[in-house]
Amino acid sequence: GRKTSSLLFCTHTDTQHTRETERERKMSASTVSSFPRASSSSSVLRGGGRNHGGSLLSGRKMMNDLSGRKTSFFPEGRRGRRRVSFLKTEAMFEKFTLKNPFQTDPAMKTKERYQPIVQKVNQLEQSISSMTDEELRGQTEKFRQRLANGKESLDQLLPEAFATVREASKRVLGLRPFDVQVIGGVILHEGQIAEMRTGEGKTLVSALPAYLNALSGKGVHVVTVNDYLAKRDMEWIGQIHKFLGLSVGLIQANMSEQERRSGYSKDVTYVTNSELGFDYLRDNLAQVPEDLVLREFNFCIIDEVDSILIDEARTPLIISGVADKPSERYVQAAKIADAFQKSVHYTVDEKQKSVQLTEEGYEAAEDLLDVDDLYDPRTQWALYIINAIKAKELQLKDVNYIVRGQEIIIVDEFTGRTMQGRRWSDGLHQAVEAKEGVTIQNETVTIASVTYQAFFRTFPKLGGMTGTAETELTEFDKIYDLSVQVVPTNRSVSREDATDVVFRSESGKWNAVRREIARMHKKGRPVLVGTTSVERSEAIARLLDEDGIAYELLNAKPENVERESEIVAQSGRKGAVTIATNMAGRGTDIFLGGNAE
Repeated sequence: GRKTSSLLFCTHTDTQHTRETERERKMSASTVSSFPRASSSSSVLRGGGRNHGGSLLSGRKMMNDLSGRKTSFFPEGRRGRRRVSFLKTEAMFEKFTLKNPFQTDPAMKTKERYQPIVQKVNQLEQSISSMTDEELRGQTEKFRQRLANGKESLDQLLPEAFATVREASKRVLGLRPFDVQVIGGVILHEGQIAEMRTGEGKTLVSALPAYLNALSGKGVHVVTVNDYLAKRDMEWIGQIHKFLGLSVGLIQANMSEQERRSGYSKDVTYVTNSELGFDYLRDNLAQVPEDLVLREFNFCIIDEVDSILIDEARTPLIISGVADKPSERYVQAAKIADAFQKSVHYTVDEKQKSVQLTEEGYEAAEDLLDVDDLYDPRTQWALYIINAIKAKELQLKDVNYIVRGQEIIIVDEFTGRTMQGRRWSDGLHQAVEAKEGVTIQNETVTIASVTYQAFFRTFPKLGGMTGTAETELTEFDKIYDLSVQVVPTNRSVSREDATDVVFRSESGKWNAVRREIARMHKKGRPVLVGTTSVERSEAIARLLDEDGIAYELLNAKPENVERESEIVAQSGRKGAVTIATNMAGRGTDIFLGGNAE
């Protein structure tokens, strides 16, 4: 993934002099802006000239030539004078750097905008740090009284509240939020999205606006993508809130109704997006007020906001009830789908995740089933056939689901995690069960449904943080009315981000990956290989087995999930090779040399 530039220069004989004089004159005045000033080249395109055979110059060599330090760009003799003129023109522009006047660094723009607030917080630091633990804890009640009096708003309390949280963090966690983290906290409080680079401490940032907005007594939800992160954040960041006198709640899967009601009643509640969404649906089905577990929404902070609000935006959360017993038609449809051929009997639209029978497919299905109409409402064979083809073409084993015993368990396409107890609706899950030959469960009927997009728009104020939000800026603005602010890094980034490498064939790609892993492994550098599915991770593992390279495999398979934290934590050891689906992005810190704890 090196940055490369390919440059082609062709020299020509003097017989072309008359035709090229005008071209070279134009070139001498425009070369500085046309050619890159600095380029680290690793590939060169060949060009031909009749007498000189093609002059092959890399970007750096080219600039040496242009400045006259090494070789001549033009042949000596008749064109020597033009070469001097060319160099004078180049030297004339040497001191000038052409910049786009409309292009500004968004991070610096953010820093300038919020610097006055940061300065106010910093000015309070000395007086706040001189307080005892009891005095610092007493700040919370003072803030609440001032807020209740109606004379001050949360915005006016912000500098003091943030300075208080900063000091509490220093005493409880030994961490002092940096100025850029304070900026991130202000952005979240304003109901915007803070884009912060990986490793900049987004988790700690959430403590600042969560504390400030919890002072109203209306509650704050801090939403994460999985139970592990919700529990980790509550146990870690929750210490700050508890130290300052706030109550902290945690919602996990398999909690009772009473435990959920208690968790949501706290000042700050840590919960996953799916648990919060399903509790919202259950509350909408409640018959009496006593069955409700949620209270009125106030403020929500979403971690990995692009994943939840964009990637999973249209994912429906569905509560279903048991309907009829499974039909034998699923098995018959599975056999027909297995016999049908793609592009002959049906077509597949993978982007829309839909399939459609061709005329030949309709006729073949009707002949095999001995029916006159697949869409007869009394039999509805079309639904069974379509689901069977979807199960065959779109729901792939070890990619979209895994088989555990007599059960089909869905694998979340965004996190790579298994979703125990979740089932596809409209007969699709039964079609997959028929395809795999496991016990077909009872059919279900949808009772309540909502998408994340519709659900999170019900919050009066919504803020989010992620490392990659600017690329979805338009979607956030149009759908959620959320603006994105790019927060500068605390220190300048020294990591080199290589450009993407594109291959013509998949086999070429994996062979290149294999060679790169072997090369880095030989040097002792730890390698983390990210894959999109269980199937792909196991394919790479087989390649490494052939090369005799030891590795750790982390995917949705049950035997791997149990050691997830351990595998990720030790992936930074010398010479370690870790193959993981994107489920590995779970907030576990990776230290070079390994995690001693």
